[in-house]
Amino acid sequence: MGRALSSGRTRRIGLLVTDLDNEFYAHIIAPMHRELERRGYQLMLHTESGDSETVVERLLANGLDGVILATTTLDAVAPLRLRDRGIPFVYFNRVGRIAEADAATVSPVSGLSAGVSRAYELGHRRFGAVLGPRETSTGQEREQALREALGGLGIPLDAAYVRTAPYDAASGDSATASLLALPERPTVIFCGNDVVAIGALNAAKREGVQVPDELSIVGFDDLPVASWPIVELSTVSYDLAGMAAAAAEALTRRIADPTEPYARTEFETAFVERRTLGPAPVR
Repeated sequence: MGRALSSGRTRRIGLLVTDLDNEFYAHIIAPMHRELERRGYQLMLHTESGDSETVVERLLANGLDGVILATTTLDAVAPLRLRDRGIPFVYFNRVGRIAEADAATVSPVSGLSAGVSRAYELGHRRFGAVLGPRETSTGQEREQALREALGGLGIPLDAAYVRTAPYDAASGDSATASLLALPERPTVIFCGNDVVAIGALNAAKREGVQVPDELSIVGFDDLPVASWPIVELSTVSYDLAGMAAAAAEALTRRIADPTEPYARTEFETAFVERRTLGPAPVR
């Protein structure tokens, strides 16, 4: 308390998320906490269901030295309000376009390109996709990377085979069910993240569609559940813990020197092949 009074800082950092049910966020808290603790800061978790002035006021009421924004949409107002109030913040995983800031994000190109190429080698030609929300940078970037990878093989991503949905299992389930109901369904579905892919696996199981014999499914993030023997999800992998630590490091650097140029650290991706990707079914 004495140090906080003398320095004008609380040594508290807020992590803002909107959906604790999403397993993705459970895996970023520990590495962020470790990195911040190492630097003499305390991590405080804030959960809000939306993006509004009220959210920012609640953050400010906690006397935070800075904020890590983990669920930003492209047009979110929270980054702008934090900037106007002089509160340092950093984007994690997603970025906004209204207010510039440091960011720790993923480059999906290499991982999705490798995944698409491998599916093509296995005979897949009807590619489906359950993509993330288009109002998020991750939704837009992963869709673009998927389309470019397919375009390089001369395969368009048919609009009839595309669904957009929130990054949760229930949305992945319902979106996949609608793809499976098509007269000529896709033979492989690329999902916006692993949580969506789990929902896709649930839909396939419920509809009696065998994975991977009749349908292949690919995720993104390589969460620990993806490697479980009961799941064995093929997915796009990157250093999630390293990205979480990088966001924490970037924010403490920004607090120490607000005049530094903004920097975006991008983590490269790789494709991890497991049981849920197999040869295209012969019809």
